[in-house]
Amino acid sequence: MRLRHLAGRRLWTAVAAAALVVALWYGTAAAVGFVRGVEFPTPWETLRRLAGLLGGQALSGHGLYRHLLHSLLRWAAGFALAAAGGITYGLLAGWYPTLRRVTVPTVHVLQLIPGLAWIPAAILLFGIGERATVFMIAVTAFAPVAINVLAGVERVDATCIRAARMMGARGAGLLLRVLIPGALPQILSGLRIGLGNGWRVLVAAEMIVGTGTGLGYSIIQARWTLDYPSAFACVVVICAIGLVVERLVFAQLQRRTVEKWELPRTT
Repeated sequence: MRLRHLAGRRLWTAVAAAALVVALWYGTAAAVGFVRGVEFPTPWETLRRLAGLLGGQALSGHGLYRHLLHSLLRWAAGFALAAAGGITYGLLAGWYPTLRRVTVPTVHVLQLIPGLAWIPAAILLFGIGERATVFMIAVTAFAPVAINVLAGVERVDATCIRAARMMGARGAGLLLRVLIPGALPQILSGLRIGLGNGWRVLVAAEMIVGTGTGLGYSIIQARWTLDYPSAFACVVVICAIGLVVERLVFAQLQRRTVEKWELPRTT
């Protein structure tokens, strides 16, 4: 009964939140039409356009599914590079104090740089195209992953490390059985933040350094052709993908991992 009550409360909360968004959207559309005299796509118009795109209508010369697939592939490539680099760096810097002291200031500076600020560097390094987009995603997502992994390693109880060494744990065994499990909550938090940062900069990068496909490219093209319902439909898709990955994938993965290892949750 308690689980049913919680599920019902969550459902009603989600419905209320969605209703509030729709009401604000309709109110904004009406206000813009009255004050500025221009058409602002309503939720219904956006939904109709989205349904057409899902049904196969063309968007910037291609189908919506192709744009989505290319965006997801770029996101996955950039995030994979950031995750691999950030986790490796965080573990090494957490284990070697000298490396940490020398490199941490640079990593903190990287976190302060907005993703769009990397556009000139990306173009100079890779030109216009896929590699520039992947670079921007990777460099934007790297810092939060690295900093959170490092913080997680530093929070591992030194007593646990000494105990593991007394029991014969060395090298890879100490890493896999003590450091990584102890740092898991913050490792997952860093990955979630990096994933979100990468998704946001992906859309912006596709608008500027894209190669003719992607959700960001479709939005900027819809702007030039005044096809604002298509632009809003792409924004809805972007929000939906972000929510699915964040709430249904990463949040569940973090919850189950923490429960399995019986680790304290991080805020």
